[in-house]
Amino acid sequence: MKVENICCIGAGYVGGPSMAVIAQQCPHLMVFVVDQNPKRIAAWNSEDLTQLPVYEPGLSEVIASTRDKNLFFSTNIDEAIQKAEMIFMAVNTPTKTSGEGIGMAADLTHVENCAHRIAQVAKTDKIVVEKSTLPVRTAEKIKEVLSTNKAGVSFEVLSNPEFLAEGTAIQDLFKSDRVLIGGCPTASGQAAVAALISIYQNWIPREKILTTNVWSSELSKLASNAMLAQRISSINSLSALCEKTDASIQEVSRAIGMDHRIGDKFLNASVGFGGSCFQKDVLNLVYLCQTYGLTKVAEYWHQVIKINDYQKNRFAALMDEHLNTHKQPKNISLLGWAFKKNTNDSRESAAIYVAAQLLEKGYSLWIYDPMVKETRIYSDLTLLFESQNKDKEQVKKLLANISICTSISAALSPANVAGILTEWDEFKAFDWKNFLNNSDANYRLFDGRILLNQGISDKIISIGN
Repeated sequence: MKVENICCIGAGYVGGPSMAVIAQQCPHLMVFVVDQNPKRIAAWNSEDLTQLPVYEPGLSEVIASTRDKNLFFSTNIDEAIQKAEMIFMAVNTPTKTSGEGIGMAADLTHVENCAHRIAQVAKTDKIVVEKSTLPVRTAEKIKEVLSTNKAGVSFEVLSNPEFLAEGTAIQDLFKSDRVLIGGCPTASGQAAVAALISIYQNWIPREKILTTNVWSSELSKLASNAMLAQRISSINSLSALCEKTDASIQEVSRAIGMDHRIGDKFLNASVGFGGSCFQKDVLNLVYLCQTYGLTKVAEYWHQVIKINDYQKNRFAALMDEHLNTHKQPKNISLLGWAFKKNTNDSRESAAIYVAAQLLEKGYSLWIYDPMVKETRIYSDLTLLFESQNKDKEQVKKLLANISICTSISAALSPANVAGILTEWDEFKAFDWKNFLNNSDANYRLFDGRILLNQGISDKIISIGN
């Protein structure tokens, strides 16, 4: 099948940047990104490129070079489906909040709705590509839905998971470690794989494009995120031991990382991992293992999440203990809300859980993040508190103790201690030496990202040191 038109259903963190790069690298293709959210589409079409719904370094430049040329954002999903020979599904797959698998299994509602929409609308043969992170054997369910098409259309389903790190997504797309494509071993399945390979080959070397069966591709994405999350939880567990033994987690990490069998990636201790993928995907893996009766395997992977929760709780407890020990007013500055620097994504950010724990202990919080909007901060906390079955009055009372600030200085001035929760460059560049030298003797800066040199001041407490 010759592919001239591509449709991507879902204009979020995956769909928008991925399709923008494909459009730039493949000017011969027409790329249509569609979403049922008109506000999101309006943001993608905004003349002011600072208003894009996704913040990623380099993204605005790619959008500027492709939008309205061969890249189009629209709410007209049906028209895009009809035009396209290849359809990417890049919709959200959150963890279930009800029903079987609650709190662990992936909610495939949006994926199934996409498949139904394609089945209803398609009048010509299509290649359907899974871009969302999905449980193994989801492609089978998608095929079942697509088979309800009444027009005799033939569908091939491929798995092409993304391996993007938010904050470096554009560079990751330009210079991918690997592109993974899973397809059926049939002649038509391999023809579909070849069609997708031909797109990526416009800028990705062929040797970096891996092909597998569909099921291996689906599982590889979950496995990759689980392995990375495991490394973070492992080093964070050691950071707790370092604090008890006067060892330095930075020195331990360096020593471990110089072992070529291990390497130094993802060995930076911190307040804990966040983002839309790690926790969700590990929990999904736990649920899959439980489903297949692999209880011990499920327990093993679940421990990765438990250590991450422990690290967040421990960080909040350190600040609480310090203020209680010195009988200081309950005022804390939190610097950072995004789950990592260079993104406005706060999904599952450690900051949410640290803030919630401190609010429940009666603290007043002054919060600053350079990219996350005030509405998002309130929304994140509201959703967490509601998930804990707190009523509206309880939530309102807790949120009343939050002040959202527009600068580091504004967040620091009312507080008795501060915590760094995101590794933003501007936090590192701040004149901490001068600030801490002029602060109260009992003032402490809790560095949850080991961003600062402890030699600046003995008032800096870095996690794992």
